[in-house]
Amino acid sequence: MMKKLTTGALLGALALCLAGPAQAAFTVGGENGWSLSTDGIVNIFGIYQTTEANPGGYSLLNLATDAAGHVIPAEANQKFGVRVGLLPSIIALNVKAPTVNGVESNVRVGFYPNVQNSQDSRFETAPNIDNREFFYTASGKYGQLLAGRALNLFQGQNILNDMTLFTAGVADMSTVHGGTSLGHIAYGYLYTNFGPQFRYTTPDMSGVKVALEIGEPYAISGVSGKQNIPRVETEVSYATKFKNGSVHAWLGGIWQQDTRSSDDLTVARAGHHNTTLGVAPGVNTQVGPFGVMLSGYFGQGLGMYSVQDGRKFAAQAVDLQGDERQQWGFLAQTTYQLTDSIRLGANYGRSDQSSNSDNLEDGDYDGIMKTHEAVVGQVNYNLNKFTQFTFEYIWARDSWFSSHDGGDAKMDSHQFALGTVFFW
Repeated sequence: MMKKLTTGALLGALALCLAGPAQAAFTVGGENGWSLSTDGIVNIFGIYQTTEANPGGYSLLNLATDAAGHVIPAEANQKFGVRVGLLPSIIALNVKAPTVNGVESNVRVGFYPNVQNSQDSRFETAPNIDNREFFYTASGKYGQLLAGRALNLFQGQNILNDMTLFTAGVADMSTVHGGTSLGHIAYGYLYTNFGPQFRYTTPDMSGVKVALEIGEPYAISGVSGKQNIPRVETEVSYATKFKNGSVHAWLGGIWQQDTRSSDDLTVARAGHHNTTLGVAPGVNTQVGPFGVMLSGYFGQGLGMYSVQDGRKFAAQAVDLQGDERQQWGFLAQTTYQLTDSIRLGANYGRSDQSSNSDNLEDGDYDGIMKTHEAVVGQVNYNLNKFTQFTFEYIWARDSWFSSHDGGDAKMDSHQFALGTVFFW
């Protein structure tokens, strides 16, 4: 069968790039057992978005707040942008060292630039360049050691197996001016982020691998004080192939504890601990032209946008009384390879959290995010083995806990995305 560029192939390539030696397109040079190679993608999407007026005056994703923490009102709006998708473009360099005593060592440096200008001024042309990857791996019979900045484990497979990874998905163009679109981040899984870490992964044991990550701690709440305990993440995965198909299953976990500030006596539960604890299962199955994927997560102190919303989104992972909220979500997806060049896909994702002990009768506490949900319909066309075109329709809904609106406040958006990805 002719080699073709499919979303599944891209996912596999990216997973290899993020967790081990990259499968580079070509070697630039090297001698005496050393080699330098490169790989990457260029992607760009035109996105049209129409957003309803918000009955509570809250903003999409509840990101925009004033100095007092109250949400800045958002009106009905229509926007068009030319921008990167869920992933920025990527250019990466890979250095391979000579194999010594059966140990293969590699270094990866990945730069992730955006292409769009600021929406506030066309003269602000400098794109944001994110140095997401800078790590080395040492692989042998014992497994693999990784040290440096790389994709975190918890919910990493959730995003890598989302069909919108190399496309656009949900785009909040009202608040994310210089960044990427969202895919299903906050709409079925949380953003795991790239972070400095030490990681050990076992050898392949009949399809089973176990990984353990020790990373720097994040702020769980907006009043985190001491962060003197490492963040621990883990993942157990299983992968196998059978006639005309494959199965990949995983179970991720996270634990971290920090201490609430005791310098300010107005801080609720001053000096007490907040704990992040969560699990993230998933399975991705391919049988012939059909693909089915189901992933999810559940836990406390996780947040509603990125894992451990911290100081940036203080009213999410932890409630106003200083207690951890519970968060949960899932993403269900199906794909169909219609021809060698055309692939169809659809998925639905949803993220929820509890209100906890917040006083919803007080209008000041209205606007706490309750639910994100989104549906994506997708058509991919592979012009050749390194060029893909994608069309997507996206429906997204955001819901907030509310008392003065006589129930939950909701806001819908409709989006259309058309773009291309070049892969090497």
